Amino acid sequence: MNPMALMKLMSAKNKFNANHPKVGAFFKAAFGSGLQEGTILELTVTKPDGEKMTTNLKVKPSDLELLNELRNMSNK
Repeated sequence: MNPMALMKLMSAKNKFNANHPKVGAFFKAAFGSGLQEGTILELTVTKPDGEKMTTNLKVKPSDLELLNELRNMSNK
């Protein structure tokens, strides 16, 4: 990955964490013991006008591979 792009990404991540400190803590609590195949993740988006959209997914082995790769990238 381009070092400048990586620096920009890390800066955006740090800003996100500063703006939303509870999100990181939530993910650590929810996934701290490891995400397992078959886990169901649900996401709800509520727009300012009150409209809600919800979806979910069941974690597959390929999802775990992607998450591990992303975790490895962030630890470098």
